[in-house]
Amino acid sequence: MSYIEVKNISHSFGNIKVLKDVNLNIEKKEIIAIVGKSGAGKTTLLQIIGTLLKPDSGKVIIDGTDSTLLSDKKLSEFRNRNIGFIFQFHQLLPEFSALENVMLPALIGKVGYNEAAKRAKELLCNLGLESRLQHKPEELSGGEKQRVAVARALIMNPRVILADEPSGSLDSQNKQELNKLINNIRDNYGQTIIIVTHDYELANIADRVVEIKDGTILTE
Repeated sequence: MSYIEVKNISHSFGNIKVLKDVNLNIEKKEIIAIVGKSGAGKTTLLQIIGTLLKPDSGKVIIDGTDSTLLSDKKLSEFRNRNIGFIFQFHQLLPEFSALENVMLPALIGKVGYNEAAKRAKELLCNLGLESRLQHKPEELSGGEKQRVAVARALIMNPRVILADEPSGSLDSQNKQELNKLINNIRDNYGQTIIIVTHDYELANIADRVVEIKDGTILTE
């Protein structure tokens, strides 16, 4: 049994069928890149794997748990504890410091404030941001914002990291840093990592590249 099993996933938006009976198996601690043109269904598939979107049919099994069978409350708890997200535009809250942004998933998960702050500080320091803990997003560079987003994704020590176009808003130097960072995440923390990307340089760091076209997986 694979660590993540995507079984016969289909999904439509109105009359447009975005995913068509998609099947995909992902192993524990594997880095997988999903590539394809805009509109191919990459982000929709990532959102369904991440339990942010329910498929019209099919199922997603993560470490033996069928996420499509969970109630909304149980699904939120499962997502908070098991899945970390890294987005293209970081989605950091502007009114909070880097430290506070990283702490948020832990506080939502009912981790005590002091423990959440300790975890967040350790992660940010490990990512080279020890001097930026109290800085707000507007005071950070693009690469620094991305590292804060990575720390936030790691705060609950999730089993799975999902990254949606994580290099899309970065310059070439920060893209190279991100490539190294993703491998370091797997090596240091042991996560399974799924990346949706147009960036073939980023895709090439993956253990496996999957191409999707018109809602169907073409190649691995």
